Amino acid sequence: MRIAVTMGDAAGVGPELVLRAHEQAVFDDETVVVGDYSVLERCRQALGLSVQLQRITRSELERLGEQAFSGVQARAREQNKENTLLVCDLALLNGTDVSVGEISAASGEAAARYAELATSLALDGVVRGVVTCPINKEATRLALPGFTGHTELIADLCGSANVCMLLWSSKLAVSHVSTHVSLAEAIQRVTPERVLAVIRLTHSALARLVSNPRLAVCGLNPHAGEGGAFGNEDIERIAPAIKAAKDEGMSVQGPISADTVFYRAVSGEFDAVVCMYHDQGHIPMKTLDFHGGVNVTLGLPIIRTSVDHGTAFDIAWKGIASTVSLSEAYKLASRLAG
Repeated sequence: MRIAVTMGDAAGVGPELVLRAHEQAVFDDETVVVGDYSVLERCRQALGLSVQLQRITRSELERLGEQAFSGVQARAREQNKENTLLVCDLALLNGTDVSVGEISAASGEAAARYAELATSLALDGVVRGVVTCPINKEATRLALPGFTGHTELIADLCGSANVCMLLWSSKLAVSHVSTHVSLAEAIQRVTPERVLAVIRLTHSALARLVSNPRLAVCGLNPHAGEGGAFGNEDIERIAPAIKAAKDEGMSVQGPISADTVFYRAVSGEFDAVVCMYHDQGHIPMKTLDFHGGVNVTLGLPIIRTSVDHGTAFDIAWKGIASTVSLSEAYKLASRLAG
């Protein structure tokens, strides 16, 4: 399964994660890392890893068919390079100039360029899915002031206006009506149209992973408004979307109070919970499975998953960052693409 994995911010944990994940046999033979060869080689040497790196250009990658792509790895094995990782080298950074653990405009911009190229490769059918390692928004904004995040960048490149975030793990799955906005704005974004759109996206994605998905929709107000005692948003904005989803044949319940819905989901009653704003879904997810969560962008014409953590500058290139989220993101991308 040909998957492109982006290196993320060079000064963060991304480079070591892709190297160590490959050494742990997380990736298959057709995986290609999109990033900077010089940075990965410096990181490899710093950590004393045995993985071998092999450069490949975009044009070479585009010319390779499925059979030829596997042939590249076969030749590497014949040359006693069993642990070879292909690197689509953008050569945007000099590896020796990267200040590990520090915010850098150059590293921030490069991270965005890796995501752009990986997305382009997926749109062109050169790869079947994209897995992204973490970038630092502050670093990227130093070079690209209008940058708001990985998801927004990739959605724009794909021409997709109707997207949402799904956090997935073996313990819980949650999608979001809104994410990186103020709480005041998040409340305004809860509309029947948007809630229904997220229900549809969530159901469609879950249908590729489980049979007959069962969704719960979380309420916005305490106790889901308790019949209007604590606000009418649940009655006027959320309930109509749930009814419409049921009319379309989906198994959906709600709105359900946030203080019980996640327990019910973890107990096996629901396959996913549609949440109204960022923290409503992120808090239970990260409490239950901080290291194993995967970020999936729904509504794109390509498969895109991501680690569900940041650049962790404080532990970058020390060989101690957990590879679990990257491993799970890769596995999920392969499942969705397959």
